[in-house]
Amino acid sequence: MRRLIFTFSLFFSGFFTHAQTQQERIDKIRATLPVIEKMYQEYAEKNHFPGLAFGLVVDGKLLLSGGQGFSEIATKTKATPKSLFRIASMSKSVTAMGIMALKREGKLKLDDPAYLYVPELKNMPGLTADAPPITIRHLLTHMAGFPEDNPWGDRQLDTKDEDLINLIKKGISFSNVPGVTYEYANLGFAILGKIIGNVSGKPYQQYINEVIFKPLGMNNTIWEYTLAPKELLAHGYRYEDEIWKEEQLEHDGTYGAMGGLITSIDDFSKYVSFHLSAWPPSSVPETGPILRSDVREMQMPWNFNNLSANFKYPSGRTCAMVSAYGYGLRWSRDCEGRTGIGHTGGLPGFGSQWQILPEYGIGILAHANRTYAGMATINTAVLDTIISLAGLKPLPIKVSAILKKRKEELVKLLPEWKNAEQSGIFAENFFPDRSVSHRKKELDVLLAKTGNITGSTDMVPENQLRGTFLLKGTTGDVKVYFTLSPENPALIQQLDFSFAK
Repeated sequence: MRRLIFTFSLFFSGFFTHAQTQQERIDKIRATLPVIEKMYQEYAEKNHFPGLAFGLVVDGKLLLSGGQGFSEIATKTKATPKSLFRIASMSKSVTAMGIMALKREGKLKLDDPAYLYVPELKNMPGLTADAPPITIRHLLTHMAGFPEDNPWGDRQLDTKDEDLINLIKKGISFSNVPGVTYEYANLGFAILGKIIGNVSGKPYQQYINEVIFKPLGMNNTIWEYTLAPKELLAHGYRYEDEIWKEEQLEHDGTYGAMGGLITSIDDFSKYVSFHLSAWPPSSVPETGPILRSDVREMQMPWNFNNLSANFKYPSGRTCAMVSAYGYGLRWSRDCEGRTGIGHTGGLPGFGSQWQILPEYGIGILAHANRTYAGMATINTAVLDTIISLAGLKPLPIKVSAILKKRKEELVKLLPEWKNAEQSGIFAENFFPDRSVSHRKKELDVLLAKTGNITGSTDMVPENQLRGTFLLKGTTGDVKVYFTLSPENPALIQQLDFSFAK
């Protein structure tokens, strides 16, 4: 795990012009801790949480963490980042990662019918005669046609394998045919857990422990609560009749694949760090339990399920947000282009959430021990506050060599356009799309306002083949935007000028 964190942190340091700049960023984030702690404290008091623990992951490591209240009320045991909370549906992406590990081993394909691995599904009646077989991808993305089953599913954790198989044999009640719409179904992830067990030849929990947790150094993450050290186990409560009433903990079972995981902030932060390490794509050595490209596939929005046009951040700022689901992961993007990836968790006695903002290199996780504690609201508020107080901006994209080269060649060519057609830097469409004379006239109009060119700024890339820079003038600047073709070497296919305001 040390190697993973070191590699990831070293990679991120390359985004900053000077090491001090990165350190200043870290220091500004650290300085928000008192505000963060107060926000969690007030939220816990308002919503009657016995206890909670939280952590902030930055550039591949747990930078800040804390705990408040009690993990067990009767003994007044303090909640800390080492306390073991049941994290409910935050378990789902771990199950999805187990499926991706089996895919990497060549033991299954995501578009395979699930009945290839759970034979009892083969003869199960569908909703309609034209319903397609349920695939593994359907199960991963909640598109198998099963009904939303949170109230029922939350009480199934200790169900045995044979009970799940008997349920399938009797026939499952569908709300839709597979593949047409999203509907959140715990049952689907229980079946995925069974697939992992059948394909790997090991109990689901053993496979996940060996293939995912051990490589990540997650040595204190468990499934069965009786295996937890007494002083670390968080007990779950519901707030009723103005008092806390303890919920009975459920034993581990087949449905653990949908929500049975028990872990701490310290341990689960390593899993969150691994998800962050997939961004941005890079050529650094692979160090995780699955490929970074597979992690990114998990995180992609495979089905869009909500548009909140009037979404409001806890600060009161209105910002439309669209939401989708990946493989055991929730995905969102707001009006500012801010992308969030993670998952909530809720069971009798517990509520949790984790989320990463890949463009910012940060992630947050929080666990509480009250029934269905809504941690997404406070985590969203905390992330938004950190970005604001620390003045965080999306991490800059490194300028590719070809983008830098074409920019330098373009600057030498402008504003005269001398021998532009013979320069060899433009794609074959460029001049037929618009002649040199027209392009020169367009730039001359702008230069009449900005004065003679005195220099240029560095590229601000959008990606490896697209970006902008400024031509500096004596009385103003010209914004230059260009994109490169898919050829090798890539050539300029589009070039636009505008007045920089």
